[in-house]
Amino acid sequence: MVLNYLFETAKRNLNQKALDPMDFATIFGPFVALCAIAFSLFLEDSNPLALLNAPSIILVLGGTLGATMMAYPLKTFLLLPHYIWQCYRIEIPDPHQYIDLFVHYAELTRRGGMLALENEIIKLENSFLRNALTLVVDGLSAEEVVRVMEIDNDMTSERHQTGITMMSTMAGVSPAMGMVGTLVGLIDALGNLSDPSQLGPSIALAFLTTLYGTLLSNLVFSPMGSKLKQKNNEELLLRELAIEGVLAIQNCENPRIVRQKLESFLRPKFRYGS
Repeated sequence: MVLNYLFETAKRNLNQKALDPMDFATIFGPFVALCAIAFSLFLEDSNPLALLNAPSIILVLGGTLGATMMAYPLKTFLLLPHYIWQCYRIEIPDPHQYIDLFVHYAELTRRGGMLALENEIIKLENSFLRNALTLVVDGLSAEEVVRVMEIDNDMTSERHQTGITMMSTMAGVSPAMGMVGTLVGLIDALGNLSDPSQLGPSIALAFLTTLYGTLLSNLVFSPMGSKLKQKNNEELLLRELAIEGVLAIQNCENPRIVRQKLESFLRPKFRYGS
């Protein structure tokens, strides 16, 4: 039942986000690493296909998922397809779009005051910006606006940390499950010493689970956790930029000053006129 739910959730994510640009680095990174391993085996006159063993893969993946399920509440674990999908999609908006938007709002407020933003706020799809600017138009103080936005930032980061820690858990568990599979294989191999000709292949097959556990940890789960952490940092940076932009709008600052202030969040080569 749980596996069916995970499959349906992953399928729904793919259908709903089909138009989102894909992060091809997440796709080609493991592919490049696996090709390097296969090519090195080919140079050693070994057969890369000899490393394929379905029971070993099932043992490591199943054990890793089971241990992770035990470590988190079920409702949190069922979000795993969502977290995995976040590694494959690009959804961080261009910071220049934020800057241009705030410069435009600064021009509007200097000409028509805060009420000139009411029609513009309705058009915003970004709920974080829409809520923050609504507070400004409603006349809340700068301290209250910042407090509300920072609470939103903290809660967003906390939700992101769940996915990051889940990937870290899986990265730590998968090598251990690989060792478990190796021990099971060795027990089976040593229990059949009556046929010495099968001892070598059986031991080699037993060590495959350790290989799979290590590969999953270092090529899949750990990099995914790092990617989620990077996406979290990028989003928080944009949110900090947005806070400064909202405060600048509230203070009716000059549009040129607004642009210079917000572009200070960017690397020099990405700033206007650089």
